[in-house]
Amino acid sequence: MRAFSISVLATFATLAAAPAAGAHVAHTVAPGETLWGIASQSNLTTRTVAIYNGLAPDAAIVSGSTLKIPSVAEGAGALANAGVTAATPAAAGSAGQTIPAPRAEAPSALGGYVVRPGDTLSGLAARTPVSVARLAWVNGLAPDAKLLTGTVLKLPVGAPVLSRPPSSAPAVRVVPAAAPSPTPARLDAQRVKHLAAEHGAPASLAAAIGWQESGFNNAVVSTANARGVMQVMPGTWDWVQSNLSRSQLDPASADDNVRAGSLYLANLLRQTGGDVRTAVAGYYQGLSSVRSRGMFDDTKRYVDNVLALQRRFGG
Repeated sequence: MRAFSISVLATFATLAAAPAAGAHVAHTVAPGETLWGIASQSNLTTRTVAIYNGLAPDAAIVSGSTLKIPSVAEGAGALANAGVTAATPAAAGSAGQTIPAPRAEAPSALGGYVVRPGDTLSGLAARTPVSVARLAWVNGLAPDAKLLTGTVLKLPVGAPVLSRPPSSAPAVRVVPAAAPSPTPARLDAQRVKHLAAEHGAPASLAAAIGWQESGFNNAVVSTANARGVMQVMPGTWDWVQSNLSRSQLDPASADDNVRAGSLYLANLLRQTGGDVRTAVAGYYQGLSSVRSRGMFDDTKRYVDNVLALQRRFGG
């Protein structure tokens, strides 16, 4: 995948955005962000943020552009002006199905780190109880790779939170060029459920994870370097391809991202003897970490979110 370079565009967009009256807040779009993700972080519906900014609810937003995040009152006013009745956050699925939006209190991606100037893989590994090789493998990098400032990395679960350098996190985000590749494709609930069932995972559970993770948007890249509909890490993708998949997976395919995530989920369920809570926790936190350290607080919140969504997807 190509690295994002938006510093100049972001600067111009920020300078060009004139302050507007009202309580809305300006938000500069980062690589991998989506309308639903930005909206859910503010406890708003995707449609509210879209209409307030003059966009279609399924519009692709451009890295470096600026969105206005309205207050609840401003959002309601925008919906009323557009002739839309405000409703409980939801998005339309296939065949008339109503699908809940990802819950606003969903935890951030676990173990995310943004590379600062001077960071190296060996230096980061030295500050965690993991090896350079494992840190590189998880993120789809060569052990001797030079890190670009702004690169998003996943710290292997169980590693302590790194102390942050004095400088703030870089505004530009760089995604390592590794499989799976984020691509501009969206799936619907029925397609995700069908693919999951074909690969041994409970359809409603896989759909709940896919919606919680990405809103079924294969273009999403998390701040912890997970990609696609099921937010699969590069290391997990390689492991699934080598150990679980009977056919070659296409790293650019949204369908194959779901296949990989479903195979991984099914394997977690087998390892846990069908314990759904532990398997879902393992999907987020890592099963070895769950077993050795228990569920972290944000993991418990993630599991609760997913199981609530599963009921809405027919589970």
